[in-house]
Amino acid sequence: MEKQRSRCPRPPGAPRWVAMFHEPTRDTWTVAAESPYQGPVRYAVGDMTRTVRARGDEAAVALWGPEDGAWRLFDTPSATAPAPERPAPGSPEPARLVERMTDRRHQVLMAGLSTAGLYDLGPEDDAAVRALAERLDEPTVRRVAHWLSAAGGGR
Repeated sequence: MEKQRSRCPRPPGAPRWVAMFHEPTRDTWTVAAESPYQGPVRYAVGDMTRTVRARGDEAAVALWGPEDGAWRLFDTPSATAPAPERPAPGSPEPARLVERMTDRRHQVLMAGLSTAGLYDLGPEDDAAVRALAERLDEPTVRRVAHWLSAAGGGR
């Protein structure tokens, strides 16, 4: 018989967008992503769900958000639905989020290049990596970093 999962508790603090993931081994809920904006939280849910499923586990997620100044438990985001793409330019999400996501993709690409044995990169190389980070989505950046890592022999 399958063990029943506990009900997701309301997140602590003031209402905002919060994704909570269930940890079955401890039967606990953990805050996995939070933001004043719904888009980044849904993006993180899709990203984390794909990671959990890639490990062969099932993802249990609860999405909390503000409604009329109070907490509301929204429908659980579909674990099979694709994650929203990064915020479009001019969207209500702060430019800081877009910059942070670009920096994250830049770091992933730089780590892949290092794993491939390319350590002594010049300014032109950094500019090329930044251009890729600005144009590619997260899954594509990870794939490219995987290729670089494989090319480097997993050093």
